[in-house]
Amino acid sequence: MVISDKLRSAIAAQEAGQNEQAEALYWDILRENPNDIIALYHAGVIRFNAQDYKTAVDLVRKSLALHDNNPTAHNTLGLALIALGRPEEAVASYRKAIALDPRNPDAYNNLTIVLMDQGRTEDAVQLCRQAIASKPDSFLTYYNLGVGLQRLSKTVEAIDAFKKAISFLPAFPEAYCNLGLAYMMLGKREEAIAAYQKALEIRPNFPEALNNLGQPLNELGRLEESTEAYRKSAALRPQYADVFINLAHTLRKRGLLGEAIEACRKGLESSPHNLKLQIEIGNLRRLACDWSQFKNDVNHLCSVVKDAEPFLLLSVPTSLAEQHLCTQNWAARIPRGKAFVHNRHEHTGRIKIGYLSCDFHMHATAYLMAELIERHDRTKFELYAYSYGHNDNSDIRHRVVKGFDHFVDLYASSDDEAMRRIYKDKIDVLVDLKGYTQGTRTRILADRPAPVQVNFLGYPGTMGADFIDYVIGDPVVTPMADARYYSEKIVQLPDCYQPNDSKREIAAQTPSKTECGLPETGVVFCCFNASYKISPPFFDVWMRLLKAVPNSVLWLIAMTSEEVKANLRREAVMRGIKGERIIFAQGQKLPYHLARHRLADLFLDTLPYGAHTTASDALWAGLPIVTCLGETFAGRVSSSALRSVGLAELTTNTMAEYEAKALDLATHPEKLAAVKQKLAQNIPTAPLFDIARYTKNIEGAYVRMVELWRNGEKPKPFAIDAKTHAAK
Repeated sequence: MVISDKLRSAIAAQEAGQNEQAEALYWDILRENPNDIIALYHAGVIRFNAQDYKTAVDLVRKSLALHDNNPTAHNTLGLALIALGRPEEAVASYRKAIALDPRNPDAYNNLTIVLMDQGRTEDAVQLCRQAIASKPDSFLTYYNLGVGLQRLSKTVEAIDAFKKAISFLPAFPEAYCNLGLAYMMLGKREEAIAAYQKALEIRPNFPEALNNLGQPLNELGRLEESTEAYRKSAALRPQYADVFINLAHTLRKRGLLGEAIEACRKGLESSPHNLKLQIEIGNLRRLACDWSQFKNDVNHLCSVVKDAEPFLLLSVPTSLAEQHLCTQNWAARIPRGKAFVHNRHEHTGRIKIGYLSCDFHMHATAYLMAELIERHDRTKFELYAYSYGHNDNSDIRHRVVKGFDHFVDLYASSDDEAMRRIYKDKIDVLVDLKGYTQGTRTRILADRPAPVQVNFLGYPGTMGADFIDYVIGDPVVTPMADARYYSEKIVQLPDCYQPNDSKREIAAQTPSKTECGLPETGVVFCCFNASYKISPPFFDVWMRLLKAVPNSVLWLIAMTSEEVKANLRREAVMRGIKGERIIFAQGQKLPYHLARHRLADLFLDTLPYGAHTTASDALWAGLPIVTCLGETFAGRVSSSALRSVGLAELTTNTMAEYEAKALDLATHPEKLAAVKQKLAQNIPTAPLFDIARYTKNIEGAYVRMVELWRNGEKPKPFAIDAKTHAAK
């Protein structure tokens, strides 16, 4: 083809960045010759760079209609079509470019990105492998391969791909950043930190790398460094909402609730309509007992039930139906792979029970479960722990590890690796002790590594997931009438669903009231529930009780936040009560904490999320509880515990009854003394603390679950008989 002087001048101007001059020349040429292929294509490129994608598509297509064998033109056409939101047409253009030039890495990489955007990750990975076979030195192809493998949870292979990309381009910060993410998927926090730091050496102002760096630092307890990384990331990209949420989480972990709230406020300045930030700031305000916008915060959370984090809904007035809807939506977003196939003939002999949790350390779950683990009948059951939490080297950690037949540490394993290990061990019943609570890895259950999967203890409600077969409850927390609000089949233990450790030590010596900051005389009302469970309506009741009972005080748990103390004392003053009548207990070791319950007179429960472990702690220490029966699982645990310790009369049905019952006991010492005496007499024999009885009941539940599965039957709801310990 003969190239005219005018065309040479146009190309030279374009190469020099003089696009206006070049474009004018191209249009002159096209007026003279509308079929000049080169002018059509290059004019299209200029229009593409000017973001005039429609004209770019028209011009490049005209050039290809005249000469279809230009792979670069097909690739450019694909880019313009993507910009116009026409991905299927773009795919065809990229494929044509590859067919014409199998060594064209740009077309391969562009097509890879489209396929991954469409969720066709397997196809994208295969395409990358095809590209590497044609051109094995493309750093970008290896990078895209790593991204695809990462999405497929093929983490080890992804790491190899990112390292290969880096070997071709050592100054590749994005590859180091994704390498860090891959290491995090394997639980390799130190390696992840090193990868993120390398990315930041190459590009110091890399907001994504700084944000990602914050996570492993947080998990390793390096909270100040984590805070600094998040602050730097937020300063570089203030519209990056997730970094403000991550910063808030770290500040919350440090007990700096005021700063955490301020971080969310700052994020909302740049992203005022970000739903996650709006939910987070409301959650933090409730955690800090900052009720300045309580109604708005609660109403907003209740209005976005479909998008809310399930755990947050437990502490606001939501119905079982709303909680079910929320968890169904949450579970639907959990990535799934191909479900494991289980052969009934391979599951014989002793029933293998796997307990899955990250809380096998100093945590309420470990304290509740310890003796149950020890007491399981080893002639019928073989026990596996699948632990993905940290080892704090505590006494309870050592006790729990010793209690299991097999303790499998999955802390550094990916979700897929964890699933494969559980499947390999041929677990019959996999019991999830986390649900949707902090640190959970629900994905481990998503592909059904065990034939029977159970929601138990950690999460008080349905998980809304089709891969969980049963929820273990009792007649109070999970009445069969509520079955339609549970994705799982309800299994009712005859007594309280909550196990308790009869070896829980209570310090022999009771601390003095002075040591605990309590007055020597006067009624001590107590609530050791977490601060986010306290709501204005119940606080109103408590303040009326303080007014009605002279010299009484309210004893709460301080945790680590000064904001909670200041806010609650301010709220008390607003209700006519001196702030000093609210006293805060500091964190202590469990035996001492249990012993100091003896200094209180009455435990006042909360709603809609009531006392759980704190309820059994109080009753074990001899402190009676007044509660109000809630509408949901989370608000019924104290009622279940009271029933199982022989004090069902301390459960009320309305807030007015709750207030009247507490006032009656506080102002009639003889009635309160009688209740305490009854509790003391019941503790040694009550079902709530009879762990031998409890173990037989839950084992009967496991036997029935496995029996149904081995018989080829679908999961069914059932209740356990208190006398036979078998399904009714």
